[in-house]
Amino acid sequence: MNVTKKGTKCSQLPTGNSRMEDSPQKNSAEHEGYAGVHNPSRITENNIINADMSKERLLEKIVDRNNMNKAYKKVKSNKGAHGIDGMGVDELLRYLKENGAQLRQSILDGKYRPNPVRRVEILKEDGKKKRKLGIPTVVDRVVQQAIAQVLTLIFEEQFSDNSYGFRPGRNAHDAIRKCQDNINEGYNYVVDMDLEKYFDTVNQSKLIEVLSRTIKDGRVISLIHKYLRAGVVIKHKFEETEVGVPQGGPLSPILSNIMLNELDQELERRGHRLVRYADDLMIFCKSRRSAKRTYENILPYIEKKLFLKVNRDKTTVDYIGKVKFLGFAFYRYKGKARIRIHPKSVAKMRNKVRELTSRSNGMGNKDRVMKLRRYIMGWVNYFKIADMKKLLSNTDEWMRRRIRMILWKQWKRVRTRFEMLKSLGAHKQKAWEYANTRKGYWRTSNSPILSKSLTNNVIKGFGFLFFSDYYRHVTV
Repeated sequence: MNVTKKGTKCSQLPTGNSRMEDSPQKNSAEHEGYAGVHNPSRITENNIINADMSKERLLEKIVDRNNMNKAYKKVKSNKGAHGIDGMGVDELLRYLKENGAQLRQSILDGKYRPNPVRRVEILKEDGKKKRKLGIPTVVDRVVQQAIAQVLTLIFEEQFSDNSYGFRPGRNAHDAIRKCQDNINEGYNYVVDMDLEKYFDTVNQSKLIEVLSRTIKDGRVISLIHKYLRAGVVIKHKFEETEVGVPQGGPLSPILSNIMLNELDQELERRGHRLVRYADDLMIFCKSRRSAKRTYENILPYIEKKLFLKVNRDKTTVDYIGKVKFLGFAFYRYKGKARIRIHPKSVAKMRNKVRELTSRSNGMGNKDRVMKLRRYIMGWVNYFKIADMKKLLSNTDEWMRRRIRMILWKQWKRVRTRFEMLKSLGAHKQKAWEYANTRKGYWRTSNSPILSKSLTNNVIKGFGFLFFSDYYRHVTV
């Protein structure tokens, strides 16, 4: 048994094929622990190198040629940005052909050292806070994907039926429908649990402990631990990762589910109804009093047994109609639970459409049509299980007005506006009158002459897609 001590660097920067001109500087990051937590400075791992000492021989399954090929295809299909070495997905195949055997052998020998991840930050839904992502190198993504594929086969049978995120054959729609079933059975109050910065605060000691209960091949535990401790590069500076599971790699979703399955099983053991999608958790109760009691009772388990942080400000105990889950909300109609889109999700959608239909974003019509179509199709496919016919009708009306505003601005000159209006069937006198108007773009876009000339069919003819039309198409 090897013990990783605090300060030991479990990952190293690439040497032979590194593309970084300047090596990141190591900068140890200090992390605050939790009261009663296992000491994160000493994590015990089974770093078994001799394959005969491992009965399961899981590491051989991970580096099996077929499993690695499957992992490569998955990484290639997902595309994604490069890691710290600058190697892109397009260069991956040639690299694996030349170095694949050496890569697999180094993993089997216990000599493989993952590279640190490249830190990027993306805005959250509120547009204010940022989510930290760690982008592994493409080679590390292949190895992580290979590990994840084997872990999935092992842990799927252990996972709760109430867990839906990042699992084969399950999706957000299944989670929402399960919520609907619970509401129909009288569970009208929920604990909407918010785990604060979940991926950044996972206790690695606890995660290794949970993994070790099932994974008896210590070499696999060692390899996973190396990925947890690989570190992160922020602006060419290296920082250690003693806490958390970096978001952005193929391994983090399965590790997240393995950790939170502990919470699922505990809640089920206590007889609770729940629905979990990744780190979004809803616990269903029949009364507000029961929901409050459930929250107070499960809190010590989450914080003292799993060593996770609960965001008390964002965790709510409320009536089901007032909470947001995966962008959806619920309401009752004729005694039955129905699904709607949460107002915050609607506001986010309108902001995106407003951005794509801005008259001053410098976007060409062809590009605008393509981006709008792509966004509308993705949005409708995600929210199609909700009741939204009236919402989409109103949205289309508003969006068409914005498109008319764009076109009116693009015509600019009086002569151009006059000719365009005439070509679209406007009376000559009216066309000339409106071509000379001094009204603003937005006000003119709602005028009768533009509504009659730039009709819905004309706008469709330019290639624009309407929410309602696509909704009808996917819900036939």
